[in-house]
Amino acid sequence: MGFARLARPANLPTAASDILAGVAITLFLENIEVISFLRENSISVVLLVFSSIALYAGGVVFNDVFDAELDAIERPERAIPSGLVPKREAVYFGIILMVLGISLAFNCNWLAGIISIILTITILTYDAYFKQFAFSGPLNMGICRGLNLLLGMSIVSELSNWYIALVPVIYIFAITLISRGEVHGDNKKHIVWASVLYAIVITTITFIVMQQTDKILLLTPFLLLFGFLIFSPLFKAYKDNSPKNIKKAVISGVLSLVVMNACWVAGFSSWYLALAVLLLLPLSILLSKLFAVT
Repeated sequence: MGFARLARPANLPTAASDILAGVAITLFLENIEVISFLRENSISVVLLVFSSIALYAGGVVFNDVFDAELDAIERPERAIPSGLVPKREAVYFGIILMVLGISLAFNCNWLAGIISIILTITILTYDAYFKQFAFSGPLNMGICRGLNLLLGMSIVSELSNWYIALVPVIYIFAITLISRGEVHGDNKKHIVWASVLYAIVITTITFIVMQQTDKILLLTPFLLLFGFLIFSPLFKAYKDNSPKNIKKAVISGVLSLVVMNACWVAGFSSWYLALAVLLLLPLSILLSKLFAVT
């Protein structure tokens, strides 16, 4: 149970949804029929999904390793400071997860393997150093999510539309800004900036889909759901700027990554595949009742 708490199981479906969104985007832009591709390359998709999950889990494990001393003061209930998992064992667990993630990616193709190495380095630099900074910390975290989307897009060993990965960079930057007040509260300025970034994300997704496809009507209900899920708790956190409400806004933002990725699938693939991705959301919500998200 201690190792499961370290890995943040509720967050892992969001990592899987990044891969599925990346696959949907790149197949559409490369004019590849989705269903036939999935029939022939399902193993490659599974490899990337579990690579992403392993790298994400390894990242949050190392986050707790590097934060062990601070967590002993601010979050003593976490697995390492509570004594549930010894710090040394957590390090070994994190290494195993990272190596597994990289190995699975290389078993898909060389481009995915290279991206997984870059992603691992980016994750570790955030955990060990950059997260302490007001700007570069959220940016680094956002780049991790952008690289994860690229990992999914690498399924065909082609990244000609890499710029789409900038959208999750902006989105995660916003969530990380909000989380800066999770312990002590008093972060209304961050919430205002996050709301602006959220609006930019929704506008950009709409623009990209309208530019590349004719599926804006298919996208709209997913986009409306996404907007409701991220803005509703954000407004509450602004009105009552308490750590409790801020944490709820962060959790909603993290779990709504699944909905954002369902938006990509709706815009670049089909409604039924988008619904399949959306089904990861109740799984994340269920796991969030059992394990911490932040």
